[in-house]
Amino acid sequence: MTKRVVVLGAGMVGVSVAWHLLKRGYEVTVIDRVAPGQETSFGNAGIIQREAVRPYAFPRDLATLLRLLPNRSVDIRYRPTSVIRAAHPLLQYWHYSSESKYKKLVPEYAALIMQSLETHEEMITSAQAGSLIRKEGYLKLFRTQKALDEECTRAASDKALYGVEYQVLDGEQVARMEPGLTASVAGAIHWKQPWTVTDPGALVKAYADDVMAKGGEVKLASLQSLQQTVEQWVIETDQERLQADHVVMAMGPWSAYWLRQQGLEVPLFTKRGYHMHYQCDDKKPLNHWIMDAEIGYLLAPMRAGIRLTTGAELTALDAPMDESQLLAAEQEARALYPIGERIDGTPWKGGRPCMPDMKPVIGEAPGRKGLWLSFGHGHQGFTLGPATGKLLGQMMDREATDVDMQPYCVTRFGG
Repeated sequence: MTKRVVVLGAGMVGVSVAWHLLKRGYEVTVIDRVAPGQETSFGNAGIIQREAVRPYAFPRDLATLLRLLPNRSVDIRYRPTSVIRAAHPLLQYWHYSSESKYKKLVPEYAALIMQSLETHEEMITSAQAGSLIRKEGYLKLFRTQKALDEECTRAASDKALYGVEYQVLDGEQVARMEPGLTASVAGAIHWKQPWTVTDPGALVKAYADDVMAKGGEVKLASLQSLQQTVEQWVIETDQERLQADHVVMAMGPWSAYWLRQQGLEVPLFTKRGYHMHYQCDDKKPLNHWIMDAEIGYLLAPMRAGIRLTTGAELTALDAPMDESQLLAAEQEARALYPIGERIDGTPWKGGRPCMPDMKPVIGEAPGRKGLWLSFGHGHQGFTLGPATGKLLGQMMDREATDVDMQPYCVTRFGG
């Protein structure tokens, strides 16, 4: 008998889970209060980051902490009240970022990243979304030779351990690849493997359209309650009541709230990001996605214009918008490349769902048979959605998984 599953969340992760479960013969319904790809998945940098085998650690060196303390940096900002509210998971984040613990978790994180391209490729082909994809990698720029040399050391290690491919560029080579740049740099790492996406929200929509073409349902509705009965799960929305054999919680930063209703606490916190689109000078086009590594922002030549994405702001999910970080990034970006006038009426903002040990939660909830968890991907939900969908499908069918899934179990936090 066909098993029915309801996926809560229509971002990259939720849609990818739905796609893989449909492929396995499940009857699938995806529920979200907004259209697919219009929340966190809409506002990212649009890179499928095969090179990102090292997650973002909490800074522990004194020099970085002193730099961040005045709260004026482009790459990281914080709101004191939000930091106090999230003190416990942030202290855990600091703990897991120690050299010994970070060294252990990197291969566990990399095991997922290494599956990103092949799992996206399968879905891109099925959804006929190839026109959105560029396979030219991206440039990570460095202002100082010291920082470039440090990155080269890490890149060489990652190549040996995880098959990361790259090329080191000096300042003149960067200028030839990007003649529109108006500031000189020491050099760059050209990450060769990552794919870039000219419209991230459109890619998620294409995947969702493919879900519907394969017989799945995608419904716009707000979740009201989630209850487990003897045999099934009952999902109440503002539109209807649904019953399912399985429920997948893929609600990103909102997952913690709904799990709390089930008596499950998870140490999830959010990092906010902002973006804005700008006009491009046709005489000085931006040819590649460019990360200004030592400053902490990214420029991307997307369909909607040149997208500037900020670093991270440690703040509550529901906190009001603060444009100061975006304005600081914009000032730095204008000194590097001649972005034009703003295109969007207001900046976009979104929360990245982060776990203290920088790894996502993937697997069945303890004591809640049929409730599957798929959230906490931090900066890499867009990259890891398809890999997560594939692995979760294997888990739900009790198959041997391509990756050891124990490191991603929610009980690792004592839940």
